[in-house]
Amino acid sequence: MGVVYHGNYAQYFELGRTEWLRSLNITYKKMEENGIMLPVISLACNFKKSALYDDVLTVKTSLKKTPTVKIEFNYEITNQNNELICTGNTVLAFIDMKKNRPTRCPNYILELL
Repeated sequence: MGVVYHGNYAQYFELGRTEWLRSLNITYKKMEENGIMLPVISLACNFKKSALYDDVLTVKTSLKKTPTVKIEFNYEITNQNNELICTGNTVLAFIDMKKNRPTRCPNYILELL
């Protein structure tokens, strides 16, 4: 069909989120080494325009509010013409890997925000 498959947008959100965290010197690897997992518990995507193959896409990622046991991100994806392709939102939960239970956002992350 010449358009980007809708399922790819979840991966684009993940890349945006990963790079947003990396810009604060936080990585998923570092969190897991400290005993914290961050699974997605909610994902929403609102399509505005189709992204075409070979489009250059930009993912703008922003934190919706200060995290507690959850962290919520908003996304805007635009193409090379600065046209809005989609907006989205994900909610992730901080999970203590030893207890396999939700936990509050670690202080070392809050301090970097």
